[in-house]
Amino acid sequence: MANPYFRNLSEFDYVNRTEGGRNSADYTRVKNLFKKGVLREDIFQDLSFFTKYIIIGDDRPDNVADQIYDDPTLDWVVLLANNITNIQSEWPMSQADFNTYITEKYENETTLYSGIHHYEANEVKTSRNVIIIPSGMRVGVGQSVSFYDDGLGQQVTKTDVASPITNYIYEDRLNNSKRNIFILKPQYLQIVFDDLENIMQYKEGSTQYVSETLARGDNIRLYD
Repeated sequence: MANPYFRNLSEFDYVNRTEGGRNSADYTRVKNLFKKGVLREDIFQDLSFFTKYIIIGDDRPDNVADQIYDDPTLDWVVLLANNITNIQSEWPMSQADFNTYITEKYENETTLYSGIHHYEANEVKTSRNVIIIPSGMRVGVGQSVSFYDDGLGQQVTKTDVASPITNYIYEDRLNNSKRNIFILKPQYLQIVFDDLENIMQYKEGSTQYVSETLARGDNIRLYD
């Protein structure tokens, strides 16, 4: 299957930086990679179009697309469905890349494994199981809380309800949180293809249309 994302990108003539006149030989036809397609809002907001997916191990977007759509070139659909524009920072790192990343970011193992990134609360609740502080909420070191417990009929004070989260735990959680994504169901692919073909074109009357000859910048001529 041809990749409709790049096939449908609008084209323009890019000026070759050479001295002399500007005739047709001075231009190179290129795809406008600065245009970005997005899913229609009605699709993006309707969960029935999607299924939940967990990225396993070192899977890349093309691996996921191959598993779901039998076509690795549809990796862009996986990225669009999750509004991912920067795969380097928004896609989970492989274990090898993660190890390299944390080694380069933190100066030594003590800072990485013993250094405190922040503190999180342990769950605090009343004798009737009413939650006062949820587990995982960021708090200050040595956080305490006082509240009236209806079940006990008295004021209760909980001290030191915070637990330290090390730099390693924080980085590992952050990386693994990116493994939970949504996948556009295969039966809706054609809807996305058709919509993409429409939005990628410069159309007269749209805010992105200039003209066939008017330069958008100093060095381009846009084509409808």
